Parts: sequence; C-alpha cells; structure tokens
Amino acid sequence: MTDHDTRSRRKPRPGTTSRATFTGAEARGPLIDQEGREIPQAPRGFERGFHIDLGTANPFGNLTREQRIARLEAMAKLLDIAFILPGTKIRYGVDGLIGLIPVVGDIIATALSLWLVREARALGAPWHVTARMLGNVAIQGVAGTVPFAGDAFDVLFRANMRNVRLLRRWLEKQPR
Repeated sequence: MTDHDTRSRRKPRPGTTSRATFTGAEARGPLIDQEGREIPQAPRGFERGFHIDLGTANPFGNLTREQRIARLEAMAKLLDIAFILPGTKIRYGVDGLIGLIPVVGDIIATALSLWLVREARALGAPWHVTARMLGNVAIQGVAGTVPFAGDAFDVLFRANMRNVRLLRRWLEKQPR
C-alpha cells in the first residue's frame, strides 16, 4: 500500500490546506487524569528559564552541627563496618572492598578518609585532633598498599571509626 492509497480521495476545499497545523499544547490536547479531570499544564523546560530547586535534598547545603556529625558517623560506618563476613563476626566496609583494587583502590579509600578529616576540621576540631586523625589515615593508607595483608589490616584497623570516635570525644568536652 502506498502513501497515495492511504490519503483521502476528497479534494480540499478552496482556500484551505490539506494539512492541519497545530502548535504547542494545542497539538497534544489537554492532559487528563484517571478520574477524567483535566490537569492544568504548567510551563515546561526553558519556557520560563531553567531552574533546579533541590530544597532540603542538597547533601552539601547548610547543615546543622548535629547533622554534619551524623553524616560523618554514617560515612565512617559505611566505609568501615557496613557488612558482616558470612559465618563470622568480622565486619568490613566499602573501604575494604575498594582497597582490593590495586593502587587505585587504596588512593580512593584514602581520599574518602581524608574527606572525613576535612569535615572534622570544618567542624572546628583543633590541630592536635586532626593530626591524630591524619595519622590514622596515613597508617591505614600505607599499610593498605601491601597486597592482601594490607587489605586485612584495613578491615581490622578501621581508621574512619577511630577518627569519628576521636572527634566525638573532643566534641563532648566542648561547651555547647
């Protein structure tokens, strides 16, 4: 069947075109919900200008001190003790898994640990607390470079949990 066969055999009226031209919402018609009510159409995309509103979903927005500490603790748990080795009571985290990738994994794991130290510094931790935290990260980073034995050390040393404990102890001594 050709395109010519599917067209109407009628001739268009004089002064009109054979094709209808619609634009925008007129071409699509109204949006109807399941109950048959028309849904008002709001401008989409760039019609009003592009704008993204993340509201409170932005994890890097203005957080309270307690929210930042909770985020640090959650990150440390994810990195160090998120999973249990089946059949044992040995806990390990994403840090131990990433560390299995030679060289690059240890660099990524160390960078994540350094982010925790940076956040602690942003919370106002003094130099002696951050120095101890950096020492823990350095020990884990250097030991993690040794194949297999370093990965086992990463799982058992848990530098991130140690660092959060150091930060917590310092914060508890501070006046509110």
